[in-house]
Amino acid sequence: MIYDYILNNYKNGEPILISELPSSSKDYLRQEMKKLVDEGKLERLYNGVYFLPYLTILGTKGRISIDKYLDKKYLYVNGKTSGYITGLQLANKYGFTTQNPSCYEICSNEATTKQRKMNVDGSTIIVYKPVVNITENNRSALQFLDLMSVIDKYSELYGSALIKKLKKYTESVKVDFKTVKEYIKLYPDKVYKNIYEGGLMGELV
Repeated sequence: MIYDYILNNYKNGEPILISELPSSSKDYLRQEMKKLVDEGKLERLYNGVYFLPYLTILGTKGRISIDKYLDKKYLYVNGKTSGYITGLQLANKYGFTTQNPSCYEICSNEATTKQRKMNVDGSTIIVYKPVVNITENNRSALQFLDLMSVIDKYSELYGSALIKKLKKYTESVKVDFKTVKEYIKLYPDKVYKNIYEGGLMGELV
C-alpha cells in the first residue's frame, strides 16, 4: 500500500513528490493520493506535492519548509545538482544588498519554459530555464554569471568594497573561471563590464 511506503520512507514535513513514488499506474496513484488527502492522512502542498500532517511542539499544524521543497523539486533532483538560486535572492544571500527578496528565484533544469511564476503555500516562486544544463561542475560558474548580469542593479556596494566582496564570494563558492570563459558568450555584453568594474577581469585572461 502506498501509504505504508510513505510512512516508511518520509519524515514529517518532508516534501513527497508524486513523481518519485513507485506505481505501475500514475492514474491509480493520483487516485490513491487524493483518497489519503480526503482521509486526512496526507496534506497537499501543490500540484503533485504532498506531506505527512503533523503538529509542532506548540501544538499548531506543521507545514513544509519552502526551502526544502525547492531543494527537492528544483535544486537537487534525485540527489543530483540541477539548479541554483539567482536574482535578488542571490545578491542578498551573499551580502551585496540588504534588500529582502519578495519571492524565490530559481534557475533549474526542471524548468519547462523560459520563465514560470507560481504561488506555493503563499510564497511566490519564479523558475528560469538555464542557458545550458546545470551540473555540479558548472553550477558555481553559471550562478556567478547570473550574479554579474544583475550586480549593477542590486548591489549596494561600490568601488573597493564591491571588489572585496566579489572576490570573497568567488572564493567561497569556488568559481572556476575556465568554465566562466566557456559560457560567458551566452550572457549579455554588460556582464563583461560588470566583471571589469568588479576587479575580476584578470581572472578571465
